[in-house]
Amino acid sequence: MRRLWLIFAQSTTIGLAVLFVVSTLRPDLLAWGSRQGVDVVTTREATPASSGQRMMSFSDAVRKATPAVVNIFTSKETKVPRHPFMDDPMFRYFFGNQFDAQTRRSSSLGSGVIVSDKGYVLTNHHVIEAADEIEIALSDTRRSKARVVGTDPETDLAVLKIDLKNVPSITFASSDQARVGDIVLAIGNPYGVGQTVTFGIVSALGRHLGISTFENSIQTDAAINPGNSGGALIDANGNLIGINSAIYSRTGGSQGIGFAIPSSLAKLVMEQIIEYGVVTRGWVGIGVQDITPELAESLKLAKTSGALITEVVAGGPADKAGVKPGDVLVSVADKNVGDYASTLEAIAALKPKTSATLKIQREGKDLNFTVNVGLRPKPRREEPPQ
Repeated sequence: MRRLWLIFAQSTTIGLAVLFVVSTLRPDLLAWGSRQGVDVVTTREATPASSGQRMMSFSDAVRKATPAVVNIFTSKETKVPRHPFMDDPMFRYFFGNQFDAQTRRSSSLGSGVIVSDKGYVLTNHHVIEAADEIEIALSDTRRSKARVVGTDPETDLAVLKIDLKNVPSITFASSDQARVGDIVLAIGNPYGVGQTVTFGIVSALGRHLGISTFENSIQTDAAINPGNSGGALIDANGNLIGINSAIYSRTGGSQGIGFAIPSSLAKLVMEQIIEYGVVTRGWVGIGVQDITPELAESLKLAKTSGALITEVVAGGPADKAGVKPGDVLVSVADKNVGDYASTLEAIAALKPKTSATLKIQREGKDLNFTVNVGLRPKPRREEPPQ
């Protein structure tokens, strides 16, 4: 094998020498070779025969969206618990008070999207949760302290406000028009390396992960990593179709399964927070579950659509209207519901202090109940152990 390689090398050297002599003495021979169809390297750029031969690029979409995507830096004070050995006099004698309870400042990072030229920034609730200080860095190198306008843990969204002039803002697209297979790009600040753009498609729609109460997530294989949370998921035209929020990973990094909050939901929550500071949702006082084929058979139901009412809160709107456990909820305010998730969304969309009609199936009969819609209670927050 070594002998063959040496022969090839020697032959190549001789060939290059001959080519050099010919090109010096008889350049016309090379021109003849070109005329005869022999490939000759030239510096002149080839012109594509058609637009299909040109390389596809999304630089225009990226250039349109990236100025509105920001980096978010947060910090908060955390208490380090007292070391249990500090109760031992000998331990304290040797180590002093360095293991007493201390206060330390921790920091984290995420991303956000400027949604208005007035300086409103949309991000994830978990990005800024419990933060004492929030600073936002724009792509044009400007920085600004931010204040929290309002948050909505049930969708994992938050709205911030910065006091800067002439800020860029992103254009919303309707996530309701998104289709599996559509091209999308994720923009954010993964691992704090700086603004980064990744490419992929819409992998699935309507994912329910159990991360937050109201979910209808867009799944994508565009790389989303820690630090991307709160950043933009844009379409091929540079318009916002989602807020990047979570990944499924066994390693902590992207494995091609990322999730974004649809822009239609994000916009609805954002507008309420900007106008009222909070998000208000309807409540009728029922608990429901999906109707599986096995459940439908045991209850002798003709189909599995709708939601089975498993609980009716005593004294709540549904209880006062006459709704009972075991009823099947078919529609809310003339909007058909097919499962637990769609039922939750339909009831939450009701305006408190108004009336709405619940269509119920009970023992094979269709019944209508009018309920006075209440205000959905705020989710109970469990305090972390001290």
